[in-house]
Formats: sequence, C-alpha cells, structure tokens
Amino acid sequence: MHYFTPEAKPLTLSQKIDWLRLIRSSNVGPTTFRQLINRFGSARAALEMLPELTLRGGARTTPRICSREEAELEIEKLQKSGARLIDSGDPDYPCLLQFIHSPPPLLAVRGRMEQNNDKTIAMIGARNASASGRKLAFSMARELGERGYVTVSGLARGIDFSAHKGAMKTGTIAVFAGGIDQVYPRENMALAEEIIENGGMHISEMPHGSQPRARDFPRRNRLVSGISRGVLVIEAALRSGSLITARYGLEQNREIFAVPGSPADPRSAGTNRLIREGATLVTEAADILEELNENNMVRDLFCLGEDQDDGIHGRQERTGNGQVNEGTDEKLYDQVGPADYKNIIEALGPSPTSVDDLIAATCLPAPMVQSVLLELDLAGRIERSAGQLVALKQAGSDLI
Repeated sequence: MHYFTPEAKPLTLSQKIDWLRLIRSSNVGPTTFRQLINRFGSARAALEMLPELTLRGGARTTPRICSREEAELEIEKLQKSGARLIDSGDPDYPCLLQFIHSPPPLLAVRGRMEQNNDKTIAMIGARNASASGRKLAFSMARELGERGYVTVSGLARGIDFSAHKGAMKTGTIAVFAGGIDQVYPRENMALAEEIIENGGMHISEMPHGSQPRARDFPRRNRLVSGISRGVLVIEAALRSGSLITARYGLEQNREIFAVPGSPADPRSAGTNRLIREGATLVTEAADILEELNENNMVRDLFCLGEDQDDGIHGRQERTGNGQVNEGTDEKLYDQVGPADYKNIIEALGPSPTSVDDLIAATCLPAPMVQSVLLELDLAGRIERSAGQLVALKQAGSDLI
C-alpha cells in the first residue's frame, strides 16, 4: 500500500509525463493503469506494450496512445491556469483517497490546503434544495469547519453551494466532473474563485479542457466520498447523484450520515431510505462529531477490506528499478493461449462478476485471468465496476 511519507521519492518530470500519457491513452482507466505498472514496472514500458496487448485482446486496430507532446501541452495548460499535476507521492494528494478502489494515479489540483489530513466530510444533496436544507448545510459546514473538518463537495447548485459557502473560511474542496478549468454549472464560477481565494482547493482527474459529460459525474462522486472520512446527505430524491455518492461511500467503508425529512417531500425520500438502510440519523453537527470521535478517526485506515486496491501503483517508478512487482509471475502471462481466452470469455456475461468467481469458474491461475482481463479491457470488450466486478461490454454502453 503506497501513501505519502517524507521518504517517498516524487516522480521525475519525465516519469510524470509517462504516467500522464498512459492514463490518457485509449481504454486505460485507474484499474488498468495499476495493472500495467505492476506488470511492466514502469509507465514507459507499459506504453510500449499497449499495441500488442490491445490486439491480443481482440481489438481490430491499435489503440490511440497519448503522445509526449500532448502530455506536455496538458501540463503547460494546467500551469497557465494556476493548477498543477500531482501523483500519489505528493503531500497534497488526499491521504484517504489512496485507499479506495481504483484511485486516480494523477490529479489536477488548484490551490493548496494548509495540511493534508483525513478530517474531511463530504456534504451533498439536492440541487433544488429547500431553503431550510440550504441553511442547514451552511450552518453544519461552518460548525464542522470550526472543529477542524474540511468540507468536500461537488460545486453543484443547492446543498453543494451552501456547504462550500459555510466552510469557506475554514477550508473546502471542490471536486470537478470535467477538467479543472471547466466550472460546472457556470453560474458557480464566482464561488469557485472564492474557494481558491480563501485557501481551498479544486480537484479533478479529467483532462484539462474536457467538458463534463453525464457519465463523468459518477466518477466525480467516487472521489467526493473517497477524499472524505464520512458522507453527509441533506435532501436527496430516490434517484439522485447524492445516493450514488453514498453508495460509493459505503463501498469505500466511509461513515454515512443523513438528515431526515418529511415523507411528503420527494427531496427527502432518498435520505429517509438511507436512514432505514442503516445510515446514521443526524440533525446537527454534534451528531457527526460524536460519531467521528478521535477513537474512530484511524479506524480501518490501514484495513479497509481485502477487496480494496493495494495502493497506487508506482513503486517501481519511484525506486527506478524497472522490475515487475514482487509476487507476480511473468511466465504465467506468456502462457495464456486461445483456449484460456475462450474459457474466460465464456465465464463472463453481461452481469457483473467478481474476479475471484472467474478464477474459480475457469480453474486458471489468477495471473492468467488478470492478464486476459487486462487485454480485454484495453480492447474495450469489458467494463469494470466497483468491488472488482467485471462484465462483457454491451453494445452502446460506456466504460466508466
């Protein structure tokens, strides 16, 4: 498990460019990025292997690989906009984010918090929030800030807006669905600048200049909860992005809090359901502070469950040894044959299946199964979801 320590070696500029090229190449997401680094030892070596792996996975054409010039231009644009690119060894990389499933290997950030601690609370809710809901978000964010907590939210209308405003003087983090230069909605541009002026931070894993798309908001939501020790939901409909964030929070072993509301208000249907399903009912900041006491602050930090990722993914880059991770067996990767591919593809289906179940069903060694899944992923033939679940990609679906 990798996390920032004073002894950690930061990436060189050349290594950071290679990392950026890899994560911006076709069908390479955070999970695939980690697997490629662990298999080949460095981003540069992985980039060289991408065409071969993609064709082996069944793609008809070689992948689009981000060029060095494109990566350098993105870094230049970030710098011109007052942002910078950080990796997991940077002290500004949110410490709790490193322990989620598929954490982003690189983040674009603007601003800088005084300290990188885990006293963070996600505060989310309805965009069409009621006046009382907005007032409660403001007051709770302000009180939590006075007790040393940083509020994390998505810069949306309604509850997000009020939460950022309430935490403005004590620290707040805005997570973007698009590029870090793309404030959404545009009406919150003044709020975004106010966050930076008051010592807050903007964070995005998306390319500079990219407009937020519908499928990008769930990705953003997993970062909102991943950065945070707990997730507070204030007003949310039954089908809302806030409940998606709460679900991610549960998968990431975060505390889930919800404010109850009137059964007659559809904006409270989601929060009331969360409470029925086990979320902690809260009506004031003191309820959250009581739950997140000092005894709980370090709970499960280094024991988030066996299905969590083993960290971010670049120890070879940092040590410079260029070797495959200890514990992998490169010979098994080379032994994968057509019958093994057929076996694994037949075991897959449109419904998400765990990798462990695939290994059991195929009776193949885990490195072989992971190797085939990696190549199928690069070829765009499977899609992954939280909990290390995989499924055959259906026509018209989007990779997340």
